[in-house]
Amino acid sequence: MESVPQEITSLVGREVYSNNGVFVGEVEDIRLDLDQEVVTGLALGTVNHDLFDSRIEDSKGVIIPYRWVRAVGDIVLVNDIVERLRDPETEEAPA
Repeated sequence: MESVPQEITSLVGREVYSNNGVFVGEVEDIRLDLDQEVVTGLALGTVNHDLFDSRIEDSKGVIIPYRWVRAVGDIVLVNDIVERLRDPETEEAPA
């Protein structure tokens, strides 16, 4: 069964979740390598501040590598590596 190609712009506006179900952000733009004609990253806005606040301070969003994308459908699923970006010093110790 062949998949039907879709416009890359159809990713804009989709919500991004880790494969563990944690909200990561919403796609605002796409990063392209025009020489090789490939997508290299997703620019996310409306990010999950629990994941990124210690890293983005005054930024309005983040760019995640497209190689982290596991699946694209109604939402975009990415590897759980984004969850590992949390600052371990700010995480609560288990009770």
